[in-house]
Amino acid sequence: MAFLPCLYRHPAFAQGAREMSSAAPGIAAWGLMTGVAMVKSGMDLSASLAMALLVFAGSSQLAAIPLLMAGAPVGVILATAFCVNLRFVVFSAHMRPYVMHLPRWQRLVAGYFTADLTYVLFVKRFAHPGKSDDERTAQMAYLAGNGSVNWASWTLCSVLGVVLAKHIPTAWGLGFAGVLALTGMLCSLASSRLRWVSAAVAGTAAVVAFALPLKLNILVAIGCAVAVCLALEPLRDQANRAAH
Repeated sequence: MAFLPCLYRHPAFAQGAREMSSAAPGIAAWGLMTGVAMVKSGMDLSASLAMALLVFAGSSQLAAIPLLMAGAPVGVILATAFCVNLRFVVFSAHMRPYVMHLPRWQRLVAGYFTADLTYVLFVKRFAHPGKSDDERTAQMAYLAGNGSVNWASWTLCSVLGVVLAKHIPTAWGLGFAGVLALTGMLCSLASSRLRWVSAAVAGTAAVVAFALPLKLNILVAIGCAVAVCLALEPLRDQANRAAH
């Protein structure tokens, strides 16, 4: 992901790689399980390998695979993947000031390699966009090191899962490692009351609507959380203005 050769040699690159390394085992297990699930869902080997190598979207892949297995309409599959990935609209809007000094193709590469944990670790490390060239270089080097480890952990193990799918039983429960990784990410992101409310609403709605076919409870959960947060956000802003 390095945009310039100097990023590999920058100390921030190694720092980003180290900080992502603690989450890499969970990401690797999640990727391995996803690779296995793609093959066991009935996808042929070439399609599974192509998805493992090109599609860097773990949660939407996992949401789409059961729909593929159930023979859901293409529109439902695309709508589910779109809703699951809506969070990246927020991520990209927040990341925009950090990367606008880069050429467009480099911004596109940064967007491709920016995943959930990449974003969380980056914004924790850098609360504000860099103002000088040195600060911007350090931020991009950190993002490159962080994203490289994340991408390699996911992609290599996803490919490995595709190749070894017939030899890895689903009873191993590898998906639990992915659940743990997502839980850690959720706790890191839930830094305000409104975010905790959205998580609680989404979780409750997903459980209540679990009986819906084609995993439509995922769409219901996202819709409920978004609706509640849109309704509560003006009230929160009013309370903050009144407090000041």
